Amino acid sequence: MSRLARLAAAHGVCTSYDPAPGRTIRVPDDTIVEVLAALGVDASTPDAVRDALARHAREEAARLLPPTVVVRAPSRGDSSPPAASAPVVRGGVPPLPDGTALRVETEDGRTLDWGADPDADGERLPLGCHTLHAEAPDGRTASAVLIVAPDRFPAVRDRSFGLLIQLYSLLSSRSWGMGDLADLADLAAWSGRATGADFIQLNPLHSAVPAAEGERVDPSPYRPSSRRFADPVHLRIEEISEYAYLRGEARAKADELLAQAAELREATLAKDGMIDRDAVWSLKRRALELVRTVPLGPGRHVAYCDFLAEQGQALEDHAVWCALAELHGPDWRSWPAGLDDPRSAATARVRGELLDRVDFHTWLAWLTDAQLARAQRTARDAGMSIGLVHDLALGVHPSGAEAWALKDFLATGMSIGAPPDAFSPHGQDWGLPPWNPGALAASGYAPYRALLRGLLRHTGGLRIDHVMGLFRLWWIPEGRPPTEGAYVRYDAEAMLGVLALEAYRAGAVVVGEDLGTVEPGVRGELAGRGVLGTSVLWFERDYDHIRTPNHEVPQPLEPRDWRVDCLATATTHDLPSTAARLSGDHVALRDGLGLLSGPLAEEQARDAMETAEWISHLTRLDLLPEGPGEEESEIRGLYRFLARTPAKMVGVWLPDGVGDRRPQNVPGTWDQYPNWRLPVADGDGRPVTLEELVTSPRMRDLLETVYEELHGPRERRIPAPGQHGGRYSGRYRASHAEPEDHPGRVTTGDVR
Repeated sequence: MSRLARLAAAHGVCTSYDPAPGRTIRVPDDTIVEVLAALGVDASTPDAVRDALARHAREEAARLLPPTVVVRAPSRGDSSPPAASAPVVRGGVPPLPDGTALRVETEDGRTLDWGADPDADGERLPLGCHTLHAEAPDGRTASAVLIVAPDRFPAVRDRSFGLLIQLYSLLSSRSWGMGDLADLADLAAWSGRATGADFIQLNPLHSAVPAAEGERVDPSPYRPSSRRFADPVHLRIEEISEYAYLRGEARAKADELLAQAAELREATLAKDGMIDRDAVWSLKRRALELVRTVPLGPGRHVAYCDFLAEQGQALEDHAVWCALAELHGPDWRSWPAGLDDPRSAATARVRGELLDRVDFHTWLAWLTDAQLARAQRTARDAGMSIGLVHDLALGVHPSGAEAWALKDFLATGMSIGAPPDAFSPHGQDWGLPPWNPGALAASGYAPYRALLRGLLRHTGGLRIDHVMGLFRLWWIPEGRPPTEGAYVRYDAEAMLGVLALEAYRAGAVVVGEDLGTVEPGVRGELAGRGVLGTSVLWFERDYDHIRTPNHEVPQPLEPRDWRVDCLATATTHDLPSTAARLSGDHVALRDGLGLLSGPLAEEQARDAMETAEWISHLTRLDLLPEGPGEEESEIRGLYRFLARTPAKMVGVWLPDGVGDRRPQNVPGTWDQYPNWRLPVADGDGRPVTLEELVTSPRMRDLLETVYEELHGPRERRIPAPGQHGGRYSGRYRASHAEPEDHPGRVTTGDVR
């Protein structure tokens, strides 16, 4: 092994990768040098490599403790969580000299002696984030952050189903041009009480980077400004308490904005209408400026102050960035000298000049947090055992608030993506700066812990986008193509330990998006810890036994052979809807966008063969009682198949309930397709409101089908259209309210 390769290995940089079994590609030396530089290691010359290796060896020899130590507290045999003070497995503690004394300062202020035997197991420590002190017999001392984490994540007790939605696409008759948090609460109340659903999985609600002058905001929820705080564009203005107290000219202006919002909503709900996030935010921002003129009452004021104190520096940094972005534009890398550093004297001076705008943005964060909390309470009050499942994007926009505030924890000059594979022969560059693993470890994973804690405040579950990134990420040096990147490894034990601890504290299940290229062993490790995977119907095939006589594609996997620990679904936000898949419309769409890899006729024939194979498979399994040939019944048959698998969670893609044929996102496109801007629509492309959706016979039949396949017939069916005069009576709601201790309910801190 060369010196450069040894240095790379010492810092978690992989010098080769395997795009396919039996094929290994070597990473260019220039790439390795640039990646090491981003990690703070000079490898620019042979002498620099030699010096860096020697320095690393000296530091390792002198180091008593690493900056962060992670240990596990084993769960009991019945998969129950560890006790608050549980025996721990000391595997995370490095070898120590004989006679080294260990002392723990717990996060609640206690001091505990942890024994002198570094190989001892079964010693009791509380779960949490503590400080570990070591004193060796030779006089050396060291301190480290000690994370004591459950060895398993909170479990789903019973099989459940829920809805998968893109919130912006779900418009009601009261929305301001896109779905909002009040719409989410209404959907949760209806789906929990009327359909027996146990969760709603959302798109990321992260704060977006505002648009530069003359441009439109990037609508992708996966390139946010900040993942810690939700975007106030999701607020329902009329549900802010102070809105009701607008008077005089302010009330007149608010009424005018309400009328404009109605016009914007109707334009969006017109056929071929699209969501205009910029127009929505322009109206809401003006309305919020009016609402802010109403003073907070004493109770509201105290609640706001408590929120500010609880969120601390992270919220202040976010609000300062927002205020500076209003003044200097949304890219902090082009701001005046000194403002690129959140801790500089220049930033402190300007912050003092912008106190009112900083307060405006902290106030927005508080309002959004409160409406998120209400949506989760509504879901749980409706009997959902999980409630909201939020989505954590893989990274942040390099010009946004999080990249500004946490730049010391991100790898400068690097972007994450994917190496070339069968689907992307040129690789992918997602334009997101990666975490710096060394900086994370040195901080005790503080920014990562804070991010997770913020996201898990009002949720029963968390989806982790590209969960493989907890193990390794493909880093691409700035200016290089994705083909010239390299994998950089993370301390997966620490990343998973922090995630397990925060999920335990929130009582939240965790779903990992593990689609695509997954390193061997990763799925097994995640499953062993209780992280659910993601299984999409069209991709689950019997690759061990290719029995299809006419082509190379293996047959669909039998339902009984699916994995148990997963969220099973028919599609995702990056894939065609089920109606488009069955009809073949997705092939024509990709052809029109220039995305097909072969001639249209060949792609259509291949797609038709695959669809026919699935219909035959459903027929053989008696999952098409109405017979083939009718789209609605075939979609129900596919979801019957999903419910027939042993998957812990079954997700129903909301647009499938009304026959929507349009994908929400087509990877590989930008302006060629209206990604992230389409309202839920029927098969003819006519947008469907929330009120129409919940009274749709097609939606009702699909959700009843899934429920009955999982749990058997319900005593009361979902009301037919027009029943109860289009509204659900109080008596009907009461009949579906679950008792406070019903078996599916997961209370905060209750981990199974």
